Amino acid sequence: MTDEEFLTRLALLLPNLGPQQKTRVLEAGAIAAYHTQTGFPIVKMLICDDAPQFKIVTSKRSLCWVHEGRHYKKLQPCLEIHRTALDGFIKKFWEYYDKLLSWQQNPEVLQRESLEIEFEKLFATKTGYDQLDDRIKKTQDKKVNLLQVLDQAETPLNNNPAELGARARVRKRDVSFGPRSEEGVAAWDIFMTLAETAKKLDVSFWGYIFDRISGTNKMVKLSDLIAGQRSDPGFLVNSS
Repeated sequence: MTDEEFLTRLALLLPNLGPQQKTRVLEAGAIAAYHTQTGFPIVKMLICDDAPQFKIVTSKRSLCWVHEGRHYKKLQPCLEIHRTALDGFIKKFWEYYDKLLSWQQNPEVLQRESLEIEFEKLFATKTGYDQLDDRIKKTQDKKVNLLQVLDQAETPLNNNPAELGARARVRKRDVSFGPRSEEGVAAWDIFMTLAETAKKLDVSFWGYIFDRISGTNKMVKLSDLIAGQRSDPGFLVNSS
């Protein structure tokens, strides 16, 4: 079924849908279709920030610690005692993050249990600074998603590489004020994805484009290089 056929059928079956409701139905249909297709492997885990739109895309979701840490940087205490409390907690936050990174390099079951206990202790902290305490409680409620790494040590603790890749698209948008047509949107998506993918694979982007346009085709496909680096396509690191 084509997109036009789907939209026509949707209008016949649910003629009273408003624009927002139609968008939600289309999103749900797209996600359901993705999870039932068999043409390529299904991504099992999304590494992202805590934006609500990411919650139903994959069966598992791992939250980015860098994004979580930014919530604390946004606090602007006026009292010295509150600034001291915030600085002290942020220091402990990143010390705990460093412990997770160290564990990731050499996972041990006993240390895993101690890291879980330390998480509970750290994010049960009460400082007397209400805004900070509320922020700490919100982080505590995300324990399952922030500690996915303890179940799968290969899980990235942040999505900075994806964030940096998306930033190139944002910079181009700021300079060019966006594409002017559907063809322009497609061209942006294709070539900026190729550029960032080539960069991550240490391949010359311009050399790759010249190789394909000239018909030489001596350079290995980027998809083949990706397949060679990761045999398990179960992770998707998302920028926000």
